[in-house]
Amino acid sequence: MDFIDSISENLKHLCSSNCKVDEALKIVMVTLQEKLMFLKSFIRFATLRGVEGQPLIDLLVHAEVVAVNAASLASTSFFQKNSKKVCKKMEPQIYQLIHKIDPVHPQVRETYIHVLQASKLLRSSCVLALEENKNPVADFVDYLLYTIMELEQSYTSFPAPVKDQVLKLHEGVRFLGILSQQQEKFNELNDEMKDLARVAVSDAGIMIFSLSMNEMKEGLRKETDLALSHLLEVLELIIAEVGHNYPLPSSSSLSFPRTNELGSLDLLLETLKELASSTADSIGFPNEQIRTILEDLVFLRSFLGNIVQRCNQNGKLQALWSRVMKVAYSVELKTDSALLGDIHEHCLDVVIGDVKLLKIEAEEIYDNIRYNGETQIVTKTTIHMPSQITAPIFNEALVGHNDEVENIIDRLTRGSSQFDVVAVVGMPGLGKTTLANNVYNDPLIKFHFHIRAWCTVSQVYCKHNLLLQIFCVIDSLSSNHYHKMNEDDLAEKLYQHLKGKRYVIVLDDVWDIDWWNLLKHSLPDDCNGSRILLTSRFQNLSLQIKSNSKPHHLRPLTDEESLELLQKKLFAKEDCPPTLSEFVLHAAKYCKGLPLAVVLVAGILATTLQDCWEEVARHLSSTIFVDNEHCMETLEHSYNYLSDYLKPCILYLGAFQEDQDIPIRKLLWLWISEGFVQKIEGKSLEDVVDNYLMDLIGRSLVMVTRRRSLGGIKVCRIHDLVHEFCVAKAKEENFLQIFHGDELLTFTGLCKPPSPRLSIFPTTSGGPIKSRLFYPNLRCLLFFDCYYGQLDGSSLKFLLSKLLRVLDLGKVVFWYFPREVLFLVHLRYLRIQLESKEIPSAIANLSRLETFAVGGRICSFLLPYSIWYIKTLKHLVVFPSYGRGFEFPMFNLKGSPDLEHLETLSLAMDPSSQSQSLQKILSKLPSIRRLTCVNGNHYWNSASAGNHNGILVLEYLSHLESLKMLRFARYGFKFPLNLRKLTLSQYGQPWSKISAIGKLPNLEVLKLCYDSFVGEKWEMEEGEFQNLRFLKLSGLDIRWWTASCDNFCCLEKLVLENCFRLEEVPSCLGETLTLDMIEVKWCHESAVNSVKQIQQEQRDMGNKNLKIVIVERRKWSTSSS
Repeated sequence: MDFIDSISENLKHLCSSNCKVDEALKIVMVTLQEKLMFLKSFIRFATLRGVEGQPLIDLLVHAEVVAVNAASLASTSFFQKNSKKVCKKMEPQIYQLIHKIDPVHPQVRETYIHVLQASKLLRSSCVLALEENKNPVADFVDYLLYTIMELEQSYTSFPAPVKDQVLKLHEGVRFLGILSQQQEKFNELNDEMKDLARVAVSDAGIMIFSLSMNEMKEGLRKETDLALSHLLEVLELIIAEVGHNYPLPSSSSLSFPRTNELGSLDLLLETLKELASSTADSIGFPNEQIRTILEDLVFLRSFLGNIVQRCNQNGKLQALWSRVMKVAYSVELKTDSALLGDIHEHCLDVVIGDVKLLKIEAEEIYDNIRYNGETQIVTKTTIHMPSQITAPIFNEALVGHNDEVENIIDRLTRGSSQFDVVAVVGMPGLGKTTLANNVYNDPLIKFHFHIRAWCTVSQVYCKHNLLLQIFCVIDSLSSNHYHKMNEDDLAEKLYQHLKGKRYVIVLDDVWDIDWWNLLKHSLPDDCNGSRILLTSRFQNLSLQIKSNSKPHHLRPLTDEESLELLQKKLFAKEDCPPTLSEFVLHAAKYCKGLPLAVVLVAGILATTLQDCWEEVARHLSSTIFVDNEHCMETLEHSYNYLSDYLKPCILYLGAFQEDQDIPIRKLLWLWISEGFVQKIEGKSLEDVVDNYLMDLIGRSLVMVTRRRSLGGIKVCRIHDLVHEFCVAKAKEENFLQIFHGDELLTFTGLCKPPSPRLSIFPTTSGGPIKSRLFYPNLRCLLFFDCYYGQLDGSSLKFLLSKLLRVLDLGKVVFWYFPREVLFLVHLRYLRIQLESKEIPSAIANLSRLETFAVGGRICSFLLPYSIWYIKTLKHLVVFPSYGRGFEFPMFNLKGSPDLEHLETLSLAMDPSSQSQSLQKILSKLPSIRRLTCVNGNHYWNSASAGNHNGILVLEYLSHLESLKMLRFARYGFKFPLNLRKLTLSQYGQPWSKISAIGKLPNLEVLKLCYDSFVGEKWEMEEGEFQNLRFLKLSGLDIRWWTASCDNFCCLEKLVLENCFRLEEVPSCLGETLTLDMIEVKWCHESAVNSVKQIQQEQRDMGNKNLKIVIVERRKWSTSSS
């Protein structure tokens, strides 16, 4: 046993990032290490069960042979790691040894089964041993589950009866594993049942080791089938005895998700069209069969589209709809399984007949409706929100509650100099967060406190996360450094940072007092008036910290304030039409002063024809109550008024963590990959999905938290009650299931049927994530904030269904590219973090991949030549984006196909060694719209860049709209005329060269960052920057800046940051009528004064809306006006 442990440790070292062993070899060595640990668990289990004599001797001899061979291979791998020839020979040898551990070889299988048969003989003493030594049993059961999982790799090719039995066996054995780890549940069993459980573990092992892949594909032999049926009966008896409502699943219970049914059908039709257009019977089905099914399903899709508004009023139509979706789901599973190579002869014959019968029935019903008028058409009174709608920002101004804001500010800035806690409490949806946000951003608060920080707590949190949130606000420039610190160091660092300064920290959405125990030692009380402002649904939390700290109870809105808010949401600055005023007042009164209800009602009315407002207001008033149910009822109304294609989009937001900011671009790419977005002739999917988002924002279901330079939406979130609703509705609709990591191993309430989407949040304990759940038809797997080391290595293999379309591995970092991911041929979206530079050539297996996002500490990732053959790619991005990118292979570019659909790219290249590389690569990307390009020379720096006349030509990129260029000092560029957004950093050109940029006719956003241009003086020429709306200057050595009114005729926002030497801003900005905001951060006092003068000039011209934000240099306080 010690020998196996020693070998295992050596293998772990060889697989670590510190050891330079061939990546392919590392993958098989990880598997070998896992197998050795499983073999060890088997030996411990046999010893525990009292196995002795020849069965134990045979097992130990087998283990010794395997261990010696493993030691030899590990030694060779270490000493010959630099020899590619030796490494190439080693890989098949390791695979051979792995097969000797698995019960595949008849002799090995016989050895294992003899041990398990012997383990059933001694009973009473072994029951006690089970109680006192549960870990060996749990480890062995884990081994059995891992063996089942390997058999399940071909699950889709099993006959239906075998699928049912495999699912039941998996869940039954998984329950034995849970039972073996939970002593209290085991002790509840009587002696007879304990003995039955002990024997069931051995019988399960015998059955699992006896099964072969071929037998499972062809159907079980009679004796095997009888033995398995008996075992499943025993497992069900044990589960029932423990008292769990835990029926074993059946593959027949798997159903078509009830949300986005038509969207799912559209996705299936796309796949069938692709298969029907192929020239060969590439997936094993005759093309004629595919075309027949396609033709009939196209008719049925059209039929369902025509009856979608009638279904709720007609039971016959509902029944037909359900049967069509069930057959469609069957077709989808069979075709998707066939693409994996799992094919059954004649498996489409029955389906073709079913589809044909459904078509005949649909034609008859259609004729009846058409000629007899059987069902009246009900028209949904909704309208689409325009894409140009102005979305409300998360921290918008309050309506009402102004007196409350003044009260809170007074409590924070006056009173005792001792540390104090101010709590704003009230029911959900009352506006606590909005009020706290207005207080937090008030100029008096900014002036009074040296340090401000905002931290969202919510129901699930940990100390490390809370400290990180605070640090990312008060010292954002060093946030990456803080991520790497442990929580004790962070706590000490925060104390030092706050010591001696007056601070206010907002803790939003607090549910208990535990946060205080986690943070109190990091919050110094220097008797200088420092404060904590918290928001909570619970009234007495602040009293538990300081007995005299009375909570502030936030009042509801008055009827007048509710009406004011509702009118503002519906009509902005316009007056309410007199014909509607009565209905609007009626709706406002029934919101009972709850701002969230007002906002949600506004969202319903704003998307309903005004002729129907009276009916909507009357319907709402019959169901609204003043509590959580009130909001949930209102949300239910909002949801019901959504178009069918928007329902999956809003439910999908439940997959994200509560109170989490959601990057818009990521969200929209996920929606597209999931198939939620309808194809509309003449519009790109990106334009359509943008309209979806604006529709949800217009209905006040989604909040904007951060905008882009031109006002577009960059980040959003949803209210915690909306999140709660989405989670509940998604579960009800079997759309999505959510787990915290520590629930996965002991979960005993498997969704029936299993959801097609699984979202995994970090463990509440901070411990490892371990799962043995099997979701054979899982389509989407999302990890959130699960860091490296938390995900158990074998758990990912259990969760990776071969039918996955979306896989986001969150913050889990892999030392090398997971081999299992390369077999997920249906993937459309993949997000992963790697410590390995090279992307394997087998990535081309993912022939449907649309979004490929890679993160990690590595600056550039090397793509294989095979990347050119993934024709579906739309987005190739590296995160975080700054200074990182993909390196393309340069050989045989002429012979490789173009990536015709690629729109977004993070590119890294070395122009000094590949002078023509950029043009050669980009010429093969005709549809590129967003490009980030970084200098991939890791030894490059601006001081040693030298002088040269290199010109990088980009003018032929006719679709390019957004361009970021980093570290290309001294290079010239020819930019495309259609460019709308340009960011430059370390460009190193003199200001005289900026004229080429100024002449770009469509340029609207220009960001000039560190060393993008050098020199003390920028003189803007007449006729330049005619359409520029946003200008940012950051980290520049500029001292004088001159311009004319002509240069700023469209400018809306100016940002100056870290321009320490700039003396003043051009005075002509005072005459720019379009100017909305100027931000000045850490600049010279004279520049600040010139901005204040511009504000005064604007006011004199009647523009009183110009906003000035000033962050003074080397001071804690900020000011705004």
